[in-house]
Amino acid sequence: MPPVEPMLAKAAPDIPPGIQYEAKWDGFRAVVFRDGAEIELGSRSGKPLTRYFPELVEALRTELPPRCVLDGEIVIAREGQLDFDALLERIHPADSRVRHLAEVTPASFVAFDLLALGDESLMSVPQRDRRDALETALRKAADPVFTAPVTDDLDVARAWFEQYEGAGLDGIVAKPPGMPYLPGRRVMVKTKHERTADCVVAGLRPHKSGPVVGSLLLGLYDAEGRLQHVGVCASFPMHRRQALMEELAPLRMESVAGHPWEEWTSQEAQAAGRLPGGPSRWTGKKDLSWVPLRPERVLEVAYDHIQGDRFRHTAQFRRWRPDREPASCTYAQLEEPVRYNLSEVLGA
Repeated sequence: MPPVEPMLAKAAPDIPPGIQYEAKWDGFRAVVFRDGAEIELGSRSGKPLTRYFPELVEALRTELPPRCVLDGEIVIAREGQLDFDALLERIHPADSRVRHLAEVTPASFVAFDLLALGDESLMSVPQRDRRDALETALRKAADPVFTAPVTDDLDVARAWFEQYEGAGLDGIVAKPPGMPYLPGRRVMVKTKHERTADCVVAGLRPHKSGPVVGSLLLGLYDAEGRLQHVGVCASFPMHRRQALMEELAPLRMESVAGHPWEEWTSQEAQAAGRLPGGPSRWTGKKDLSWVPLRPERVLEVAYDHIQGDRFRHTAQFRRWRPDREPASCTYAQLEEPVRYNLSEVLGA
């Protein structure tokens, strides 16, 4: 019965040898429950996703066994590439908007584990046997329900790591074949792409605990010379948060007037793009607590994946770059993976 916490993965710099490998999907993790006509989609946090994907509910009633629990990923593809922004658009309070998007950007479900089938729980069954049962249970399933590719060949996994990024996937997940399903435990291993970029630090957000740095707001210059927000750098130890607040104090501006991002305060700009300070798609709450900084310092960060024109995940602090001029920090430095069609990954 829902909710069930999905099993998680810990990060590793290299793909470990001697176990089972799958691609790491860039979507919404979801545990799917089916009991006859009843379908429930549970998120990683346990919150229901069911109302946001009505087209998947109908497809899962058709393509899944009558009673089962599956672990997998909800994804949306556009032009053969995964599109995470299209998923974010689904988290909308208006049912009419959700149903419109379900028609124009339909979602798919990629299954990679089977937790229950009929009256039997499979959570204590070894990974290799759950995988066999998953393939058997979904052998007749059709688009938009897929079974994630799997291999036990390390060379194949390394090839997937390089190729699949071009379809929007962001790494490899390795699973010990004898492992049971352990909800909420970080017992799998994930290896993700990591690259570096030099970015302009143009603002900060205070930490929720007090007047120390919570995150740094990063920018890159586009071809027209405009400083675009590309993401945030965060996850500092507390002593570093305090030191950063003191270090950046000379760059603090009294107001946003004259700042490249001063339009963030307007409702029109918030409606036009995903900007810090805008309403969260998950909570609907608005947080305007950012501090503008003069865009004069350059920071090297590590990032794993680009979604559109922004970092898909939080970037990691590497070092200050006093040798770089802010104007030299452009999108041209970002690596573009060779495109790879998602249909080649899913065999459809």
